[in-house]
Amino acid sequence: MTHVGVLGATGAVGQRLIQLLDPHPEFEIACLTASDDSAGRSYRDAAKWRIETPIPDDVADLDVRETDPAAIPDDIDLLFSSLPSSVGERVEPDLCEAGYVVSSNSSNARMADDVPLTIPELNHDHLDLLKVQRDERGWDGALVKNPNCSTITAVPTLAALDTFGLETAHVATLQAVSGGGYSGVTSMEIIDNVLPHIGGEEEKIETESRKLLGNFDGAELDHHDADVAASCNRVPTLDGHLENVWAETSEAITAEDAATAMREAPSLDLHSSPDQFIEVFEEPDRPQPRLDRMVGDGMGVAAGGLRETSNGVQYNCLAHNTLRGAAGASVLNGELLVEQGWV
Repeated sequence: MTHVGVLGATGAVGQRLIQLLDPHPEFEIACLTASDDSAGRSYRDAAKWRIETPIPDDVADLDVRETDPAAIPDDIDLLFSSLPSSVGERVEPDLCEAGYVVSSNSSNARMADDVPLTIPELNHDHLDLLKVQRDERGWDGALVKNPNCSTITAVPTLAALDTFGLETAHVATLQAVSGGGYSGVTSMEIIDNVLPHIGGEEEKIETESRKLLGNFDGAELDHHDADVAASCNRVPTLDGHLENVWAETSEAITAEDAATAMREAPSLDLHSSPDQFIEVFEEPDRPQPRLDRMVGDGMGVAAGGLRETSNGVQYNCLAHNTLRGAAGASVLNGELLVEQGWV
């Protein structure tokens, strides 16, 4: 059994991590950290639990610790980070230097040259960047990132299309309110409304996609040369990011070609991997957040509405933003780290 800790355990993603990790057959939660205001209190008292399943009894009684290397037990094998990026930027390197392996959902350092940005089904070989990371930084630990929730929705489908030579991808997102955290968007802002801007999201999609689709030669990572552009919108759905994608390829491609490539995208034999990585719907009005966000127990990606354009295909895709797009992605990366022997 791998002993794990959750950094930022009282937040929305931290609570999702606990929901996924508590029944996990390979991981045992042995440490929780949060802000100084929560440190020293039981998790039951420190966290305002908002997940639909009950707070696990064994976790509820754990004492919350400070988010500091000195406060984390030596026998912790793996840390899952859901820290705010401003905190992660400061704390995560110290933890890695102290010897801890960190699977992080925080946005800091995602684009660092020696930090793997990983979707295990797509680019598990990028974990070998950790050899470079440890050599360059002198760390005994390691830092791995999962992408932004909006990026992780579209990139699996784009990777499938790259068989035909992906050249451009234009993405328009319809992102659920849970992506902004419980208090991130007020009801007066979002009810009867759409917010046509989410700070920093467009840049994350445009840069993270090219890194995820890049090629690692054993020494450095070359980013994909596709032109990626994004427009991000917040819509009044609770969970599930729906995205409209226009992709152009160097080779001729039909809608059926694209559907076959997506359906054949391989999954992995990890505990949290969905049986079908990308589920393709034939119906023109699918996928829909309320109906399809839980494909693959919330760890799959759904696609549909495929149709041909003059230079490629247009389609819709969907993923659960706090499961596949956040907590679940970190857990899956943790499983990969264990499988490959980094933990």
